[in-house]
Amino acid sequence: MDDAVRRVEQLLDRRWVLPPQRTAGDEFQVLLADAAAAVDVVLELTRDGEWSVGVGVGDVEHPLPRSTRAARGAAFFRARDAVERAKTVPEHFALEIEDGRRLDTAAVEPLVAQTVRARARRSQEGWELADLLRAGHTRVDAAKLLAISPQAVAKRYLAADLRSEDAVRAALARLLSEADRAA
Repeated sequence: MDDAVRRVEQLLDRRWVLPPQRTAGDEFQVLLADAAAAVDVVLELTRDGEWSVGVGVGDVEHPLPRSTRAARGAAFFRARDAVERAKTVPEHFALEIEDGRRLDTAAVEPLVAQTVRARARRSQEGWELADLLRAGHTRVDAAKLLAISPQAVAKRYLAADLRSEDAVRAALARLLSEADRAA
């Protein structure tokens, strides 16, 4: 649990409204205003299949408390529902969007779930390459670091479906951002 909170803190690098905070049992919450940050958290926590991740989109009561645990609003109720549903689906991910938004759950959730499923099929070798590329290395650098040929890197790149990764992340962030707007 604490390791996951630290991973999220490091990943977000303070891109939160309220920080990740343990709530009950093996659960924690974080309040984000940045859709790209939400996508990053979903993809990080669903990577190994150990976490059930629920995302709630909706209003949050103001003024905000200092503690994430004390925060209230539709976003938190939707997130709670999403976590419960995430425990019952193969992707371990669910999204719940408050009524009255520009996009509803059915317009966004399947695309995030499909991305989670695609990433679940990625091999360990594909993840090694993905991690190097996300850390800023070029494919040429990655070939040297992995002690494989550039051609082998190209094959891993295609097999791991890394060509579209950044574009898919950006598209999902745009969808979540649009979903967070009132209709």
